[in-house]
Amino acid sequence: MMTQRSDGLWAGVSAQLVAPMTALLAVSRDLSRLIARGALSGAMAADVGANTDGDRQKALDVIADEMFATALAATGVRHYASEERETVTVIDADGALALAIDPLDGSSNIDVNVSIGTIFSIFPAADDAESSFLRPGREQIAGGYVIYGPQTVMVVTFGAGVRQLLLDPVTGDWVPLAAVPAIPPQSQEFAINAANYRHWPKAVRAYIDDCLAGDTGPRSKNFNMRWVASLVAETHRILTRGGVFLYPGDARPGYARGRLRMVYECAPIAFVIEQAGGAATDGSERILDQTPASLHARTPFVFGSSEKVDRICVYNDLPEQELSALFGSRGLFRI
Repeated sequence: MMTQRSDGLWAGVSAQLVAPMTALLAVSRDLSRLIARGALSGAMAADVGANTDGDRQKALDVIADEMFATALAATGVRHYASEERETVTVIDADGALALAIDPLDGSSNIDVNVSIGTIFSIFPAADDAESSFLRPGREQIAGGYVIYGPQTVMVVTFGAGVRQLLLDPVTGDWVPLAAVPAIPPQSQEFAINAANYRHWPKAVRAYIDDCLAGDTGPRSKNFNMRWVASLVAETHRILTRGGVFLYPGDARPGYARGRLRMVYECAPIAFVIEQAGGAATDGSERILDQTPASLHARTPFVFGSSEKVDRICVYNDLPEQELSALFGSRGLFRI
């Protein structure tokens, strides 16, 4: 593992966060190289089992988890919670921080060369391991992600705007970029897995129907639908050009609360999105105000441009007769 001086990367950041953030950068750089080698790195997309929620684990899921856990030793991280582990691991009994991580988000895309990533969140450590993470997301002191795509970029917030660091693949150095500007308030893009349409709640179907109706519907304009099936890729696009992402709960067994984890995915992404001027909810309530009931708790997730997220919340409050009406009857939404 190569090292890099952290001078200049973490200006203005609390001193206790410098060591774990530097470790995250080092592992992310190594993962980027491993991913870029593809099949030359071995069968990284091979199924090697399932995690505690029954999701298939790829070889690189397990490798990435071990890499992060090892690198975070002696960085002040006391409690380490990973999507790939059933319980919290104590790394440093004297540490003051708790770090939650999805070591490799979107791992189903490894073998098709689509952008994947790492999502992380840092809290002050509590005496009880799980209590470090079973708290409202607004108590995070850092949150962000790394996207491994055509470029490898870390996007992180410490509660005062959103920073970006770009990995130079030639030198192996991380280079600070301009801060993420505000998410565009208006956009004609939405991201959702349309294959699940028949399972969605009526409010979600009504919203999507109105978007698909285009310039002949109540929205009076055309929209583009996106779906990458990689949360970090969807997030990075929305930070750049706006839009909205929806992963609702639905009627399928095991999907009543969606499939995304509050601790490892939704809370840190919501932190970044809000710091960039957007909004993040479960379809009705702000994500960062919610306390997960368990370490691997799931939640519906809607985030992106504030105007779009707010509009979806309104759809969820509509009376049954309006949701059941043809889209043309929802004149309230002709803006």
